[in-house]
Amino acid sequence: MYIIKVKGKAKIPDYIQLRNEDFVLVAYFRADRPLKQLSKYGLEGKEIQLAEIISMLPFGKLQKLDI
Repeated sequence: MYIIKVKGKAKIPDYIQLRNEDFVLVAYFRADRPLKQLSKYGLEGKEIQLAEIISMLPFGKLQKLDI
């Protein structure tokens, strides 16, 4: 799975995209409101780790999500 942080402008907030191995969009959520149903994406119980990754993730850079 891959993760990318998208910079918002003006009233549009920053967003996070989760993409699968084929780069197909799997989840799209606000950076300040983490995804609620992480079990659907195989990330159940990894909320704290995901929040840390999101806070340190640079904007616009696609990265492999290894947690």
